[in-house]
Amino acid sequence: MEPLASRIRPTALKEFIGQEHLVGKGKPLRIAIEKKELFSFILWGPPGSGKTTLARIYANAVGAEFYELSAVDSGKDDIKRVIGARGTLLKQKPKALFVDEIHRFNKAQQDFLLPFVERGDITLIGATTENPSFEIISPLLSRCRAFVLNELSEKEMEKILVRTKFKIPKEARDWLIQMAGGDARQAITVLETADKLYGKISVETLKEAVQSKHLRYDKKGEEHYNTISAFIKSMRASQPDAALYYLARMVEAGEDPKFIARRMVVFASEDIGLAQPTALVVANAVFDAVNKIGYPEATISLAHGVAYLAQCKKDRRSYDAIFEALDDVKKFGNLPIPLNIRNAPTKLMKDLGYHKGYTLYDSESYLPEKLKKKKYLK
Repeated sequence: MEPLASRIRPTALKEFIGQEHLVGKGKPLRIAIEKKELFSFILWGPPGSGKTTLARIYANAVGAEFYELSAVDSGKDDIKRVIGARGTLLKQKPKALFVDEIHRFNKAQQDFLLPFVERGDITLIGATTENPSFEIISPLLSRCRAFVLNELSEKEMEKILVRTKFKIPKEARDWLIQMAGGDARQAITVLETADKLYGKISVETLKEAVQSKHLRYDKKGEEHYNTISAFIKSMRASQPDAALYYLARMVEAGEDPKFIARRMVVFASEDIGLAQPTALVVANAVFDAVNKIGYPEATISLAHGVAYLAQCKKDRRSYDAIFEALDDVKKFGNLPIPLNIRNAPTKLMKDLGYHKGYTLYDSESYLPEKLKKKKYLK
């Protein structure tokens, strides 16, 4: 059966709730829809804020065929099927290609999209929860307008919940709105799950519904942070089996592989550091591989990197040293740099003693006078 969130999805702008800065009177998306302007754009906003709904409303308003792909499990072949065998369109009806989580497309996949967008073969509508400036290649981004969606307010969430037609006690409604944190889709899904499992809506049944398998891993919620925390701590404790298990949980839940790889790069510097400097090289190589190939093959690169990093010796001295030095900079400000290691490009500077007495291998500390005896790297 079609999920409730899909069944009650608005089909016209007059039914849409939220994002007044984009769809209110005189605002850019409303104007584009009313004038039936055809252009590619990116919708950047948190989960459940209306990105897919706006894409559908826009495509319908401009009279385009609507095709939907998820970047999580789609690739070049799926794009080709939308474009058509010859990569051209029937001129009488444009094609709107909606790519959910477009930030999951790697560079090669985004490059593949570029000529079709550039020629107008497709009108691209991308949806992302990540900053498009970092996740979408510049040539593609430059050919799209970017619209930022906001988290839905509590009042907007209340209006959306009314549409479900469920009888929701005020206490349960308030709890659900707080739990969902502006994510309308999650709120509706939890509501529907509670009704199916328990036949009634209450705070208790909603809490039980949240424990359902398909709701446990929310990329913006507690389980997301619990899992990545367990993942890092397992590598830190040199437990590759535990680290691989938590990696598997994130992969299975659809976590962004670049998010995982970024954490591994940080871990290589923060926790392994001087004990095995090549760890940073490996972590960066994993990130580069993940960025190039994406899922599902990226899983292998991640596993390779995790197994390696977890078994490396650990040394946090560099991490501790730089933060101790930062504390002194904040505490003392810009202390005078010793004259003998200052640059002396002019005669006046030389006369003032800049660079005087400097030798190539000096045993005397080059730290400012106030910190001469300080040891950061212990």
